[in-house]
Amino acid sequence: MLPASGRHYTRPRRPEGLPRRLERRRIYVLPTRFGLFVTLLLLVMLLGALNYNNNPALLLALLLTTVAIASTFSAHLQLSGLQVDSVSADPVVAGAPMRLRVSLSRADARPRRGLQLALGDAVAFGHLVDADQVEVDLALPTHQRGWLDLDRIRISTTQPLGLVRAWSWVWPDTPLLVYATPEAHAPALPEGGGDPLHTRVHASGDELHQLRPYRAGDPPRSIAWKHSARRDSLLVREYEKPVGVDVLLDWRQLAPLPGEARIARLARWVDLAEREGRRYTLQLPGNPVLGPSQGDSHHHLCQRALALMPHG
Repeated sequence: MLPASGRHYTRPRRPEGLPRRLERRRIYVLPTRFGLFVTLLLLVMLLGALNYNNNPALLLALLLTTVAIASTFSAHLQLSGLQVDSVSADPVVAGAPMRLRVSLSRADARPRRGLQLALGDAVAFGHLVDADQVEVDLALPTHQRGWLDLDRIRISTTQPLGLVRAWSWVWPDTPLLVYATPEAHAPALPEGGGDPLHTRVHASGDELHQLRPYRAGDPPRSIAWKHSARRDSLLVREYEKPVGVDVLLDWRQLAPLPGEARIARLARWVDLAEREGRRYTLQLPGNPVLGPSQGDSHHHLCQRALALMPHG
């Protein structure tokens, strides 16, 4: 990540729209440690050749210097004309790594090798040789729900000889969405209305659904002792209970909980309702009523509304 003191002297100085082509004025070149060592070695060779009037040594030193200068121009050309087409990522829950997809292309036939993309601690590599477009993935950490504003992405290369590093910065004006983290041990969904023939597994249901292995936390009264004796392992009864298809997820019904706990529980309930194939309605303060509906689009709208709820 670029230090704050250097942001005023490098381009771009503010977020920018994509696609964006890397022009020569925003490409910077400096020697690497290996390049500094080679430079010092060439200076010693030149001084020694001049001191002893050794023409072959002087010719060799000048030839190597020419190669080093040519590699500097070549490193600059690796980035010149490179275009960042788009930056995208699918939403993830807070705390999970986000896969950032950076699409690169070239407008000419020059191959681009050894491209390094860096954003914070995330680093990835790519090259453009046979194809005119490539997609590079960066794994970004996420810490809190809401919009994730991207910092500058550094694109660099040390090709062809590793003597210099050429780099440029891209600052995409592309906020990415981070979902709220669902509650880990949320209670069951609220009772719904609609079709009474729809059933789900419930600890206090009416009809026996199945027997399953015992899990920590299961109540002792649900253990099937006779079946367990035959299997030499504990089995637990699971029942089915009629429930309605439509379920209402209302912010006001969770009044005893603090704000972030309400968001976490509603996020879990949205996932559960979607998994069980039930239509659900989400009611949040300051937002239009979402639903009743189901499906990927409705799930995203609900999780987006929860992620963008005011903090605190």
